[in-house]
Formats: sequence, structure tokens, C-alpha cells
Amino acid sequence: MEQEKQVGKEWLENLLNLMGFSTGVRVEYRENELERTQECWLIIDETQLPLEKILMLLGEKGEGIDAIQYLANTLINLTVESSDQQGFTVELNGYRLQRLEQLKTLTQDVAQKVRQTGQEIEMTALSSAERRQIHSFFKNVEDIATESRGQEPNRRLIVKPRY
Repeated sequence: MEQEKQVGKEWLENLLNLMGFSTGVRVEYRENELERTQECWLIIDETQLPLEKILMLLGEKGEGIDAIQYLANTLINLTVESSDQQGFTVELNGYRLQRLEQLKTLTQDVAQKVRQTGQEIEMTALSSAERRQIHSFFKNVEDIATESRGQEPNRRLIVKPRY
């Protein structure tokens, strides 16, 4: 784990430097409550960045930080055996934690509506990472099922009663 941690930190610091963002990265392992696993978080030091650079890195609706996270997970794991691959979460300015709380609230609201109406609900405007999180939220819920439909960039998540 220690080696992956260092590789992830160095990779992200290099990427940020190449992009013109001179700042550090700290690494933390956090518990994923749903999966009961340890996740490696690469946390960009926002104290070294002016607000406009933070907003630029985050991108519209988190698309920038999602792209960086996708690259991290793809490129860092390219040369690693599949059994040793590590998932990385890239965090900046509390964005991931705040978005996670928003998704939990949204998920609870959608689940309540599905239970009340018995009808499926289509959730749009979610990134692939957010769809994956919502699938995880519902994985062990006995009366609710989820599926993804459509093709990117119009892929959406369907929440429906489980029969």
C-alpha cells in the first residue's frame, strides 16, 4: 500500500505541475462504509491555489476533477497486476465529501418516491463515478433496484422497485 500511495502522490503532483498548478498532494486512506474497504484519497492542497484555479480544476459539475480521477485510476494502475490495483479518489476543496452528502440526500429522496409511487425514476446529469456510487448505495436495499441505460454522454441511472 505504501508504494501505491507514493506513486499516486507523485503522479498527481506531476500532472498538476504540468498543468501549471504548483501545489502539493497529501494521501489519506479512508474507510468506504458501503464496500467496507480502504480507499486511497489523493487530496490536492487548495491552500496553494487561488479560487479561480480551484474552480478551473473542479470544472463544471465536477467534470475536471472527475477527468483527473479517471486518468489517475487508469494510468497509475496500467503497470500493476490486477490483484494489486488500487482505486484512487481525487479530492479538492472538500468537493467529493460535499457531493457525496448531496448524493446520499438525493438517493434517499428518490428511494422514497419510488416506494410511494411504485414507478421507476430516471436520474440524469450524473457522472459515471456518481452512478457507480448510487448503485453501491442501493446494492443491499431489498426493495429497490438500479440499472444504467443509454450511451455516454446521455447515460442515466434508473431507480425502480425490486420485485
